[in-house]
Amino acid sequence: MKHFRRDLRQYRHQCDDILLPAQKQALDQLLDDAGSAMTDDCPDPARLTRFRERLARIVPVSRFRLLREWLDIIAVVGAVAFGFRGLFVQTFKIPTSSMQPTLYGVHYMEAENNANTLLTKLPMPLNGLLFSTRRAELTVRQDGVLDPDSFRLAGNALFPGVRFRIGSDDYTLPGDPYKVLEYTGITDNRLYPAGTVLAHGYLSQGDHLFVDRIGHHLTGLRRGDITVFTTENIVTGDGTPLTRLSGFYYVKRLVGLPGDTLRIVGNQLIVRPAGDDRFHRIQDLAPVFNKIYSGQGGYQGHTNSPGDVNCAYYLATSDAEFTVPPDQYFMLGDNTKFSSDSRIWGTVPRRNIIGRAMFVFWPFSRRWGIADQAEPLPVPTGFSRNGTFPSMYLQ
Repeated sequence: MKHFRRDLRQYRHQCDDILLPAQKQALDQLLDDAGSAMTDDCPDPARLTRFRERLARIVPVSRFRLLREWLDIIAVVGAVAFGFRGLFVQTFKIPTSSMQPTLYGVHYMEAENNANTLLTKLPMPLNGLLFSTRRAELTVRQDGVLDPDSFRLAGNALFPGVRFRIGSDDYTLPGDPYKVLEYTGITDNRLYPAGTVLAHGYLSQGDHLFVDRIGHHLTGLRRGDITVFTTENIVTGDGTPLTRLSGFYYVKRLVGLPGDTLRIVGNQLIVRPAGDDRFHRIQDLAPVFNKIYSGQGGYQGHTNSPGDVNCAYYLATSDAEFTVPPDQYFMLGDNTKFSSDSRIWGTVPRRNIIGRAMFVFWPFSRRWGIADQAEPLPVPTGFSRNGTFPSMYLQ
């Protein structure tokens, strides 16, 4: 009887907010009766059974009680997880190729000589699950010229694709039109003989990572941090809001702290920290930049302007200097030749900072794990072609 009364009191307390007034009154009476029964000199087991039957009549056992309990647990765990995400960690998908080869957006992967040796050995459903890949295969079947007016969107928003015609044959490849043109290199008014291989690989949907929202508040931001931030109130050199040109979230590498004076001379970023009287190579101030200047696996150093035509507003020439204002940060992409960054739209206010890249959780590539820990792939970066470096197709 003692244990019954203890459990009943606990239940009455825990369920106070969901019990009806009549149920509360009946439970209180049952508690009193159970208390009186505890004073009896000779406890009656049958009486305990009758008390349990009364409890069952007051609060009938639900047919789905176990399911409801599990749903309650899932709801609580979900609330804690979302709260943890909102306060400490945020998930983020790499949107573009500007941070390659450190972090990848949607990108093409060659089937041959790829760093991921499992790509060609697993069935496609498993490849998709582990590496977020779709097959990209095109061998021209008959001699023909690309019809530029034949381009049509195919697939859906989740798995976009492009359909086009070479000669009299139609072909379909994954990706948006710009990505397909990049990895195939197809051009107008060119004859493609039968047997020409335009794609023999996979298209991956890019890296997904956890962003640490707290660490930079405790330790401050450092040169070399891969930083996620919003583009709110950031404008390009001609006054165009960055949010209008691209997404609300960006990811770049922090190269300039408040008070730093920056120059790019001969594809080398040099920095004069606040209070210093001379310039230093960025890799001498932050060793993480050594791989940026390795010339391996797609790393290129830093150029004065993205692309082949100078379109930068800041550090556009080797003579140009820029001093980072207070509470602002200068950001560059690791894929410096094909990155929209602070050379075009200036500095990022501290209030825009979301956090630092922490952990790549999907796909399971050589970059999986702690962000920015993978060494350069030991192949020469080489020369750019079709808006990228072919060495980046190998990982």
